[in-house]
Amino acid sequence: MPSRSRAARGRTLHPVVLDDFFIDVVEIDYGEEDQQEEPHDDGGSEEGGQDESEGSSDEDEDDDDEEDEEEEREREEFTGGDCGPSAQARVSSVAAAGGSAERANMPTCPVCMEPWTSQGPHGISCIPCGHVYGRSCLERWLTQRGNRSATCPQCGKRFKDKDIINLYAPEVAIPKNELEKQISYLREQNDSLEKKVLHHDKLFEEMTKRQIDMEQRIVDAVSSKRQKVTDHSDGAAHLEPSTSTTVNFSLQNELFLDGARVISIDASNQIILASGRASSVGAEHVLTKISMFSTHEARKIHLPPDTKAVRDMCILSGGSAIFTSLGKRLSLFSMTTDSVVLQCDLPVPGWSCSADVSSSRHIYAGLQNGMLLVFDIRQTARPLHSMMGLSTQPIHTLHSVIDNNGCRKILSASAVGPCMWDADDNQSRPHLLTGMDNQRVCISLACAPPSSDLLVASFRPKVGASEDANASQVYLSQTPSRPVGSGKLGHHSLIRRTSNASFAEGTTCYGNVSEVRMSKSAIIPYGDNQHLFAYGDESLRGVRTWQLPSFAIHADLCSHRQPILDLRYAESPGGGRYLGCLSEEKLQVFRIS
Repeated sequence: MPSRSRAARGRTLHPVVLDDFFIDVVEIDYGEEDQQEEPHDDGGSEEGGQDESEGSSDEDEDDDDEEDEEEEREREEFTGGDCGPSAQARVSSVAAAGGSAERANMPTCPVCMEPWTSQGPHGISCIPCGHVYGRSCLERWLTQRGNRSATCPQCGKRFKDKDIINLYAPEVAIPKNELEKQISYLREQNDSLEKKVLHHDKLFEEMTKRQIDMEQRIVDAVSSKRQKVTDHSDGAAHLEPSTSTTVNFSLQNELFLDGARVISIDASNQIILASGRASSVGAEHVLTKISMFSTHEARKIHLPPDTKAVRDMCILSGGSAIFTSLGKRLSLFSMTTDSVVLQCDLPVPGWSCSADVSSSRHIYAGLQNGMLLVFDIRQTARPLHSMMGLSTQPIHTLHSVIDNNGCRKILSASAVGPCMWDADDNQSRPHLLTGMDNQRVCISLACAPPSSDLLVASFRPKVGASEDANASQVYLSQTPSRPVGSGKLGHHSLIRRTSNASFAEGTTCYGNVSEVRMSKSAIIPYGDNQHLFAYGDESLRGVRTWQLPSFAIHADLCSHRQPILDLRYAESPGGGRYLGCLSEEKLQVFRIS
């Protein structure tokens, strides 16, 4: 028995087309291939010339067949009975080809290609499959289907009139094209940069005013000290401590810090900066800003990722600081904004830094290869001067000073010994203040800027050099308890100016120094042109002070459980004097009176 045709199965169907929906919008191009009916392989269908009685099915299967056939007819009506492109593909092509570029950027109904509205007959609506149309287009499609049900023009899923859902949404503004998006983004960036430039200009103006005030104070202080030196006769007599003058150290702040290695004290603004790595694993390097009035007011500031470990810090006038780091940077840090505002590129890692005592615009960096670079903070693209050292050993200490003729000089220290540089002559090489000694390594240099008349250099013996047995006995008699592994026996040498360009070593004292670190030391002025020398002694695990020039022990400050890593002296314009010392466990700040 021949197979049943679709026309023979059920009621007569009237063809319905959607061409009326696309009038004056786009011409529908149907395919030329004949549509072929795919065979069914479901046991209840008939194939070829098989008899209908051989594959009969139950009533439920016939109902499903009728529903499937009805959907098939609707799709044929929508496609015109051909095997052309799918309805979804043609709707997309209509959207891409219809209207001008401006209309293409507007939200439109994919049937009539007209913009839908937020309300009214052509309000935006959706059906259960999720596709969105204008409501009037869906209702017209249902009317042509006899108000029963219809299929989605895009995916073919069936829906009824009650399934149509009105959508209520504000109008969505869509940029006309990508160029307008880029223009909008660039305008926002430009506005942001303009605000930052104005903010930085304001900060720079404020810093300049503060620097001018500090320069005037420095000039006045230098003039006063020169007058005192002139009034005293040359020689060691005026350096001897007065028996009537005493110096007291009172602990003002104590703070437990984890990971800090370098400190600096801003006595004018009562702020301490400590640098180190954060305590968490793999943490970045940070600056800890601490108020000297309250140790509870401590703030951690994360440094740029390429900064790496900070080797040295120096406070500038005007509420800022500079620091050198192993990340090949000389950075200017603003304590007003708590951020790095300038960075100078260095050819190799920086080990030390200093600010010019007579000009707040010039800053110095001592490098790992023994070079000295001079920068102007107004122009940091490249250094003003690059000066070669006497060796390729790192410059671990820098001090800016003024000689008796008022000329700017730079004191430095590397393993070969203390040197003096001419800051105004970038062609000259530095000269050693002491003779070359191959049996010792210079690890620290202390002075009392802006004067360079009195210095103390600290040394440790080179590896393999024999220690002086007599010196060891003298030192051990002064230090009752000496922990095992507490450094190496070294010595501190007094260096005094004999003429404008000449220096000579004088008194020497022995002490336990670090075997690996380049430690810091300090000279503390007090009384009538008298001085103390302070150093973190390894055996004491604390700071020891000596009177100069005799190196008689003055006092030992509070001890730590770990060796002293950094030591700084600072003096405020109002006369306040402070000594800060840092170990791996804690930071201590002493007030000197």
